[in-house]
Amino acid sequence: MAMLLHWSVAALIVWGFALGWIMTDIPGITPTKLRYFSWHKWIGVTVLVLALVRLVWRATHRPPALPDAMHGWEKLAAHAGHAALYVLMLAVPVSGYLYSSAAGIQVVYLGVLPLPTLIGPDGALKAVLKTVHIALDYALAAVVVGHLLAVVKHELLDKQRIVARMLPFGGRSRASGR
Repeated sequence: MAMLLHWSVAALIVWGFALGWIMTDIPGITPTKLRYFSWHKWIGVTVLVLALVRLVWRATHRPPALPDAMHGWEKLAAHAGHAALYVLMLAVPVSGYLYSSAAGIQVVYLGVLPLPTLIGPDGALKAVLKTVHIALDYALAAVVVGHLLAVVKHELLDKQRIVARMLPFGGRSRASGR
């Protein structure tokens, strides 16, 4: 379950970021741009829900211990990085949702489920929330890149077989050394 949630959320985050980048570069209001905005919002809501499921899963299922060969500062950095990922997986969609509300645009999940509008239209708040959403997006991208660089370091330089821990076909025995 942890692997399924990890890779599902990872794919959605990458897709949502790419879609956000593309849709904001489309000039004017076109059917394609509106469709991309809808998809982007649906991805955000899905990431939010799956991140909450991940938190529940993580609270009830202890992850495998980090390799003993990792230095203390590396373990601390890993825990801090994961905490940042969880915070941002929640904060990015929430900020986008609030931004849509402040813009006076209701989020209709998958085009069929209208979600409640949490705040009324507010031009000044809309501008602030847009900036917050973009800043959080880039913070999430930076933490994801750091996460990937750490994986590469541990896998290629330290030969710690860290990737096998999150691959369904990688086998737990190789990751734990058994």
